[in-house]
Amino acid sequence: MDGENPMIWAAELHHYKGRYYYFATFTNRDVKIDTVRGNVIERRTSHVLVSDKPDGPYAPMKDPVYLPADKPTLDGTFWVGKDGKPYMVYCHEWLQNWNGTIEKIELKPDLSGSVGEGKLLFLASDSPWSKERREDGSIVPNKVTDGPYVFRTQTGKLGMLWTSWIYNVYAQGVAYSESGTLDGPWVQEAEPITPPDFGHGMLFRTFEGKLLMAIHSHKCVNGRYIRIPHLFEVDDAGDKIVVVKSF
Repeated sequence: MDGENPMIWAAELHHYKGRYYYFATFTNRDVKIDTVRGNVIERRTSHVLVSDKPDGPYAPMKDPVYLPADKPTLDGTFWVGKDGKPYMVYCHEWLQNWNGTIEKIELKPDLSGSVGEGKLLFLASDSPWSKERREDGSIVPNKVTDGPYVFRTQTGKLGMLWTSWIYNVYAQGVAYSESGTLDGPWVQEAEPITPPDFGHGMLFRTFEGKLLMAIHSHKCVNGRYIRIPHLFEVDDAGDKIVVVKSF
């Protein structure tokens, strides 16, 4: 799965039916799956590990592949639909399709593998807030999709955080499903949900019941890309979440 010099990204831990599941992105730099516009694409995929304890150890399950090996995917997250079926929501990377996507795939009941094929939920270009400037000076939606996280507000509205860029600034938006299911259609909010240079957020409730968003900014230090964690207080009492203040 990971080769000799792997990159392991985007850890998420989810408690489900008495066990703990570790959703992560693995890149095997020894395996090349495609070349697009002169760029060689390495084997990258979202995968699931399992443990009986939150602090591990975590081990792979039965199926070695959840998503197609010829498709670079990342940032898998977990959701259980109204139908009771478990799903992985993930990105198909823009490096291959040049217009990143958010997709879903059904998981086996014990999350040990996937069922059927992935389904498109929305495209990077659906975003009204993300932007990039082409070489000819024209401004178009950014092609990056990153860090999906699915949630439901207290009124039952289904939403999804996801991240892209506004020119060279990391930015996080939110979309809401008109059907209340992963199938959408997903309507994008006009503006980012968090301040500039924050992205890849998740929501969690403290033991005291306060809803917080865990998120990161980043900076380069001596050529290294350093992620800096941060918390925001969030209000989910209505049909749309509101970021209240830095925590």
